Amino acid sequence: MIRWRAGVVESERTRWAGAVEYAVRLVDDDVTVRALAYSDLVGEAQPGDRVLLNVSALVRGLGTGGLALVTAIPDRIPADPPAGPGHVVKARYTPSQAMVLGVDEQESPHHELLRDADSIEGMPVVVADLHSAVPAIIAGLRESSPTPPRVAYVMSDGGALPIAFSRNVAQLRDAGWIAGSVTAGQSFGGDLEAVNVHTALLAARLVLQADVVVLSQGPGNLGTGTRWGFSGVAAGEAVNATAVLGGRPVASLRVSQADARDRHRGISHHSRTAYGRVALVPADLPVPRLDGELGGLVDAQASDLVTASGERLRRHDIDLTGLYDALAVSPVPLRTMGRDFDADTASFLAAAAAGRHTAGLLSAP
Repeated sequence: MIRWRAGVVESERTRWAGAVEYAVRLVDDDVTVRALAYSDLVGEAQPGDRVLLNVSALVRGLGTGGLALVTAIPDRIPADPPAGPGHVVKARYTPSQAMVLGVDEQESPHHELLRDADSIEGMPVVVADLHSAVPAIIAGLRESSPTPPRVAYVMSDGGALPIAFSRNVAQLRDAGWIAGSVTAGQSFGGDLEAVNVHTALLAARLVLQADVVVLSQGPGNLGTGTRWGFSGVAAGEAVNATAVLGGRPVASLRVSQADARDRHRGISHHSRTAYGRVALVPADLPVPRLDGELGGLVDAQASDLVTASGERLRRHDIDLTGLYDALAVSPVPLRTMGRDFDADTASFLAAAAAGRHTAGLLSAP
């Protein structure tokens, strides 16, 4: 299951909050690879340090997990963290399981606030399949709001588990586009730690005092090319969780003009399955008004999706005027499935359209 390699650190390539990428020379293979270390888990290395690597996904050439991962720096073991509260274990029973302070556990200062909490008070929650949609959704929110809303990001555990893997989150936080993050389920490393999506939404509303939540899995969408075998089915479950807690679910569509796979052309089958089959409650469905042949395809697919949902999905056609400019000022480089903004503009416009619609919900009386 795991392919191990020993290596020696040659240099530090780059770093961002909670993560460092090194150039590491493999001892047996005599090649240099990119290796990612989560400093909170394994500490930090120096040039010349020996490191133990997991190279399973790298060797297979996968997009998901496709880096060498530093699992240990044997000669530079980090000191124990300071004593403190918290007994929630995430990435449980893996060699890198982490103990964190759950936002609602008994030792948390927020325990009393959350103990009987049962509502997010009508807060809109924009649900997306891909992590790459997050900055585009927020760009649409900000462009269409009189004042920038207080946005919290909730990361579910369908993709990367450490939030430190996401440069998007680090850069959005630095730019002031998100007020805080909550990691749900087995994911970890957010400003707040939650047991599941339900408690994450409650924490976002009641602790972070968010006006709106953007919710997606972390980077690393997993799919098998089958009807049900993809991690994005959880988007439908997040719609249900939002409604159960008295929120306003907004289903952001995954759209592509450039994906070579028919099942992802126009509105992806991921969105059609998650929102049409998995979600069982009413939700808003912002549909971007795209031009040309793609626009006709998306229009027809959206109509079919609303019908398949038994009219539970409330369709809203969104004008895209001004959203190109809003996306152009994103503090995060826009990329999805290896494609940039110019290569798959429709993907980001669809996400921004969901943000624009949600801004209207915030300003409604």
